Amino acid sequence: MGYSVDDKCKKLAKCPEAAAIITEYSPGFTTDPQMKMVMGLTLRKLASFPQAKDLADNLEAIDERLRAIED
Repeated sequence: MGYSVDDKCKKLAKCPEAAAIITEYSPGFTTDPQMKMVMGLTLRKLASFPQAKDLADNLEAIDERLRAIED
């Protein structure tokens, strides 16, 4: 199955390991109530928003780490 930045945020948030990786770059990924509005977007799409600059700047590294997660 695997994970990547092309997965929807909702899927990534359900995986504790993936959520922990993303939270390193975007604190509040799973706890901020406003995140509910973007859970239908892919992480790549979320990173395209100006508010997600830390995600955008580290997207390649995040993708590499997400792909390394084993089911």
